[in-house]
Amino acid sequence: MTVQVREPAVAGMFYPADVEELTTMIDAYLSESRQVVDGEIGGLIAPHAGYIYSGPVAAWAFKQIEGKTYPYVVVIAPSHFEYFQGASVFPGQSYETPLGSIPVATELVDQLVAQNPRLRKSDEGHRLLGGGRGEHALEVELPFLQRVLKNFQLIPIVMAEQDWPTAEALAQAIATVFRDRKVLVVASSDLSHYYPYETAYRLDEKMVHLVETFAYDQILDQVAAREVEACGAGPIVATMYACKLMGYPNAKVLKYATSGDVPYGEKSQVVGYMAGVLYR
Repeated sequence: MTVQVREPAVAGMFYPADVEELTTMIDAYLSESRQVVDGEIGGLIAPHAGYIYSGPVAAWAFKQIEGKTYPYVVVIAPSHFEYFQGASVFPGQSYETPLGSIPVATELVDQLVAQNPRLRKSDEGHRLLGGGRGEHALEVELPFLQRVLKNFQLIPIVMAEQDWPTAEALAQAIATVFRDRKVLVVASSDLSHYYPYETAYRLDEKMVHLVETFAYDQILDQVAAREVEACGAGPIVATMYACKLMGYPNAKVLKYATSGDVPYGEKSQVVGYMAGVLYR
């Protein structure tokens, strides 16, 4: 039986479960960021770790759309716990966070999966697993979106196959379905994992360059060659290609930092975080 409402899986772990505490935390991160992009924004790249580590970086991405209007938001995240073919689009009615319910654009979900068999309606990658554990990479982006946007419908997508055919299918489907609709596409991804602080900066500098030069067609090859790392490389590529097809040819990396940059972070093994924006 398909779950119609996706309950929070990582509230109280990756971010506060208390509404006031969560709101205060997000707003503080946003207040420490600033809007630096004047153009029209079609996409964002944001990290998905615990807020105490990646929240200050994520805020730079979401700050760029604060006060703007997007009727639809597509969030593309990697799957950390389940493997399945292609990309899974949530088949239910809503995603929940402590800040409230976000309705899923069910008609557009149907249109999206009709574009390519690599895209399908499924609760894989969305459902809660044993012990209540569930995918965090999509969920953690949602409270930020709820704070900076007033009303929007969500298209939640989780990629397990992070290959070019799946990224291409997803990008083309998004560009087709949203040809005459205003949409924001969000890629959820962290960068390198568990390297020493200085090594992570050197490694992630290459990914920052690939994004800023809009070289989305090189990212997956570079990941395969272990020249760069990103757990959400597929979502990044799909988002960048979709934005290109929809007429957003520019990219800017707004902020880069690691888990070692926060006061309680260890520098011996860090995770890299990047905030990016795609615009015209």
